Amino acid sequence: MIRVLPRGLRGRIAMTFGAGALLIAGTLAISTFLFSRAYLYHQREQTAVRQASLDAVYVSDQLDSADADIPAILTEAGPPGSGSGSGSILIERAGEWYSSQLGVGSEVIPAALSRRVQSGHPARITVNRTGLPTVIVGIPLHRPDADFYRVVPLRELKETIRILQIVLATGAIVAAAGGIALGSWASRRVVQPLNLVAATAAQVAGGLLDTRLPPTNDPDLATIVGSFNAMVDTLRRRIERDSRFAADVAHELRSPLTTLVAAVDVMERRREELPDRSRLALDLVTAELDRFQQLMDSLLTLARTEAGLEDRLQPVAVVELIVRALGRAGLPAGVLSVDGDSMVDGDKDLLERAFFNLIDNAQRHGHGLTAVRVEQSTGDVLVLIDDHGPGVPATERERIFERFATNRTARGSSSGTGLGLAIVAESVEAHGGSVWCTEHDGPGARFVVRLPAARTEAE
Repeated sequence: MIRVLPRGLRGRIAMTFGAGALLIAGTLAISTFLFSRAYLYHQREQTAVRQASLDAVYVSDQLDSADADIPAILTEAGPPGSGSGSGSILIERAGEWYSSQLGVGSEVIPAALSRRVQSGHPARITVNRTGLPTVIVGIPLHRPDADFYRVVPLRELKETIRILQIVLATGAIVAAAGGIALGSWASRRVVQPLNLVAATAAQVAGGLLDTRLPPTNDPDLATIVGSFNAMVDTLRRRIERDSRFAADVAHELRSPLTTLVAAVDVMERRREELPDRSRLALDLVTAELDRFQQLMDSLLTLARTEAGLEDRLQPVAVVELIVRALGRAGLPAGVLSVDGDSMVDGDKDLLERAFFNLIDNAQRHGHGLTAVRVEQSTGDVLVLIDDHGPGVPATERERIFERFATNRTARGSSSGTGLGLAIVAESVEAHGGSVWCTEHDGPGARFVVRLPAARTEAE
């Protein structure tokens, strides 16, 4: 089974190892091939020259007699069929050519070689004849006044070089494959610390601020581990400081807010004694106090969410939380439908507040809630909340979950605090889930909450 190389950094490292191994092995293979081929050709040519010299001496002695039978001499010097590598012998005497092998005549002798030998100098040349490298050695025979030629085809040498070429190419390919395998193993070892950092960062981003990288004795990684852990410590202190500041501010403002609410209540009880302009002012103050009180509650909820939920998670039934949220909103439980289990690990108060905010948002900005549905997905619990308002434009579906994001569409007024849906998003994300806005079959918007299902004891 062919294993596909991993993408990204690991794939690049593996391919770099493979390319490096192929480059080194290819360079060695090519240089070895060229050197070996040159050496083998040289050795074979030297052997051909030595053999031709011995044969030339023998032929010269035989031709020295007056009744010399040249064909018989050639047969004895180079009998036909004596071996594919033995070659053929040619003699040129008084313009006549004699050959020890049929089909091999004067046409195989290059003109340059022939002129060189005729000038009284021995020579050799390597040519390609019928697809085979062939060594042709020419030796002038001075005493019998003839020229001796030996034609040696290097068939065995060509086959040897071809096998050597295949072996070296195969070795280079195997070396490249080994380099890729080594690179894949090395990349896994190299990327492992990065994966650990990524996993730890994901846990920290998920709200587990106590997560740290384990200490290491590797001097190359010690700096990264120390810097990462110091960064997380700084981040946790900053989050705790911001959460504590928001909680302290909200707590400190409760006393004057309570005093103001009590004073307004006293004025409400004596409302009939006030003139019309004072009543109008009282209504404005009451509305702003209600909005201020909602803002204080929202800030406290956000501070509680940012403080972390590690110590407050427990199995809760989403259906019960939604029923209570519907009751707070003055809606009947009949709008709720359930399909599957609804148990999650979470904080009851935060999740109930999140569902109430979604229901209240549907009532105030969505022109009324139409349905709430709880579904069981693979490992998740989905809550779908539908309204029959004008819907939310696609360009606004992410922005509405930001803090202090007021509604700029026709869904309703922008008189809220701008924290309702932000509390929903941060509460759900603190539980490892997500929330988004989409469309459904009818008019209006659909808000979907995804929460991880509660883990069983077996898990």
